[in-house]
Amino acid sequence: MQTAFFYGMLSINVQKDFCGYTRKKYSSVIKRKESFKIMKKKESQNYLDFMPVKNPDIEYETAENGRVTVFIEWKGFYHKIAQKFFHRPRVSDIKLDEIGSFVWLAIDGSKDVHELSLELEKQFPNEEKPLPRLIRFLEIMHDNHLIYWKGEARK
Repeated sequence: MQTAFFYGMLSINVQKDFCGYTRKKYSSVIKRKESFKIMKKKESQNYLDFMPVKNPDIEYETAENGRVTVFIEWKGFYHKIAQKFFHRPRVSDIKLDEIGSFVWLAIDGSKDVHELSLELEKQFPNEEKPLPRLIRFLEIMHDNHLIYWKGEARK
């Protein structure tokens, strides 16, 4: 047996199961206003116009074969705990591959992503889809605070 009645903004369904117990099921009659919020329209940004700039706090070195190693110092309270109790290194070294090293050395603060992609295509003509790979690489570098975009406030 099922009975339904309305109470304010909720509908309450009362059901009796085979043992005679009463269960109530609450369901929303009117959707909340939060579900109808108008999303702000994101500004479309063209990655080709961004100018990457190396973070001056990041140290790096170039090996004889042209490969770049980036050194990241782990600072902060939680990093200190991890260093002390879990024997994590204070400085991590990230070895970039051939393309990553080329892009890292090509970033000088005056070239935009489009110019970097043209240089990348000249240097590695057999590389398939260099532009999406370049953009993804720069996004990862930006997310890890190794680079920032020119005109952007640094974190």
